[in-house]
Amino acid sequence: MARDPRAPSPRAWQRMLSGRRLDLLDPSALDIEIEDIAHGLARVARWNGQTGGAHIFSVAQHSLLVEALARARVPRLDRSRRLAVLLHDAPEYVIGDMISPFKAVIGDAYKAVERRLLASIHRRFGLPIKSAPELEALIKIADRQAAYLEATRLAGFAAAEARRFFGHPPDISPAMERDYLKSWPAETAQARYLERFTKLIGE
Repeated sequence: MARDPRAPSPRAWQRMLSGRRLDLLDPSALDIEIEDIAHGLARVARWNGQTGGAHIFSVAQHSLLVEALARARVPRLDRSRRLAVLLHDAPEYVIGDMISPFKAVIGDAYKAVERRLLASIHRRFGLPIKSAPELEALIKIADRQAAYLEATRLAGFAAAEARRFFGHPPDISPAMERDYLKSWPAETAQARYLERFTKLIGE
């Protein structure tokens, strides 16, 4: 059935708690605020919420874990690259965390929206629009390491199954295990994400 040309266009923007109105088709860096990102990511569940514990394991907490793993792997990683790692999943504050099997079903449409949003987020915070290949590779490694840890500690995967999908487990300290692999309340995840962002942007 053809669309009535007199009908209003479908809404492609979301209003944020800051009052900003972010257009998903043409996102402007001027409409991006870190407070909105932190608030949204702290309330978006990893693994579609299929994790143990009293709280969801949020994308904000995952992002902090990935940044800690990247830092452990490359201790001299500079401030801007650590910030890019922290923000690697920032578009999900608008579009949610779609599990990998569903991304494979949807294909390029989701990825195009995600790429546009990430480019605008990078522009907003003074990062290169496209990360260098070696940084993208580091983010991918740290992201897979985080996925292995989350899968085995929180999402019910056996170690052998997690290795098949995410590769070998990283060596982590007992402190990292205690600090990052227990799900936090949304308010804690939001505050810690903002705190880490503020430290990195201010260095």
